[in-house]
Amino acid sequence: MTVPVTLRADRGELGGDLGVPPDAVGLVVFAHGSGSSRHSGRNRAVAEALRRRGVATLLMDLLTAEEEAVDLRTRELRFDIGLLAERVRLAVEQVCDRSEVAGLPVGLFGASTGAAAALVAAAGDPAVRAVVSRGGRPDLAGAALDRVTVPTLLIVGGRDEHVLELNREAGSRLAGPSELVVVPGASHLFEEPGALSEVARLAGDWFVAHLPG
Repeated sequence: MTVPVTLRADRGELGGDLGVPPDAVGLVVFAHGSGSSRHSGRNRAVAEALRRRGVATLLMDLLTAEEEAVDLRTRELRFDIGLLAERVRLAVEQVCDRSEVAGLPVGLFGASTGAAAALVAAAGDPAVRAVVSRGGRPDLAGAALDRVTVPTLLIVGGRDEHVLELNREAGSRLAGPSELVVVPGASHLFEEPGALSEVARLAGDWFVAHLPG
């Protein structure tokens, strides 16, 4: 079960859904990919699986309603990694003030361009302890890759060949421990039977292992 939350941003408000299981061992903030939102079915499925493993989750919109309307026309804000990373940082800061998750170690889960935003946020926020990327574009994090010291898991579909190569190159630049896992037969969106469940299992293993520190 999740509850709606409202986060403050520089240009308005961001909607979010916070889910906290009993005796949570950590909190994972989701950074969705290009053209998506907190209602992404794939991210919601992963979040539900994490909560079953005792990890609290925050699914949030990275753009305000007005920005979403602009992005639908121009498709430019979804690639503004600096803006998206700042929204992730603000979300971590604000949600950790809530009593139900106060003191929990924080991880970030990013998909597509959201993975770059998560990595940029992790590079500048000592509160973040682990990052997982699903079909992400970590290469878009640029120079921030050299400053990411937290354990980072990069999950890529075996059929997503171009993104797989980008992840290999980006992973070699990460300053902390990292692992690249290829899900055989999976495409970019992990729509194949069992592919998303494997993503959820891998992410759960990573966060349960690394969030407690």
